[in-house]
Amino acid sequence: MLSIIFRKCNPGGNFILSLFGILLLYPFNTSAQTATEMIEFADQKMRGNSSQAELVIKTIRPSWYREMSVRTWMKGNDLAMIQILSPVKEKGIVFLKRKKEVWNWLPALERSIKLPPSMMSQSWMGTDFTNDDLVKESSIVNDYGHSFLKDTMVSGSLCYKILCIPKPGTAVVWGKLIVCIEKENMVERYTEFYDEESELINLMYASELKMMDGRLIPTRIQMIPMDKKGHKTEIMYRSVAFDKVIRDDFFSIEQMKRLQ
Repeated sequence: MLSIIFRKCNPGGNFILSLFGILLLYPFNTSAQTATEMIEFADQKMRGNSSQAELVIKTIRPSWYREMSVRTWMKGNDLAMIQILSPVKEKGIVFLKRKKEVWNWLPALERSIKLPPSMMSQSWMGTDFTNDDLVKESSIVNDYGHSFLKDTMVSGSLCYKILCIPKPGTAVVWGKLIVCIEKENMVERYTEFYDEESELINLMYASELKMMDGRLIPTRIQMIPMDKKGHKTEIMYRSVAFDKVIRDDFFSIEQMKRLQ
């Protein structure tokens, strides 16, 4: 995902950032790239060194519909903040990721709660995304090994198809992922999420590519559960700014309480 919002710092991060700056000027040479490098590049393109975004999240059910507006701040793979702006009932709720810790601020209770690892696979705010999906507690770059499968077509675009298997000893939500990265624009367009028994649980589609702060990125992300007919969650980007300066101390429990 989004592969939207929500990863641990990788040792090659500075190299990747420098490489990305060069590749803005020159075409991406995919002929000699490994599957891991493809994943790294697509991931970096969506995140940058830091990002600040405003999003609309739509939860769609057969008999009802709910829309939330949220604001996000992310820096590297270790730091993330999500603030809910609407509806009124949830306004002011904040999620904080700081390395391996995930915290939740509930203004109605004036209380901060640390989320245990067991909650990372649970639904985030009643949507079809998990807590892990939204705060990126695990990292598709660092926590998985990657290998190429046969190229495939997604919505008329030729894509690299990459199998992602968890590395031994890593604590991740998914048993495996299959990620499709568009060859022309090097963005993630489609992902399959499997459990530890290799059962397909969710499908994620990324579409509506638009220029956002100088980058061509998908601005509509859909997560569709396989076992719930008529259920779907959509994330729509209203705006995003990449590589703005955000101090590390912004990502604190005290700052969660101060956000308005």
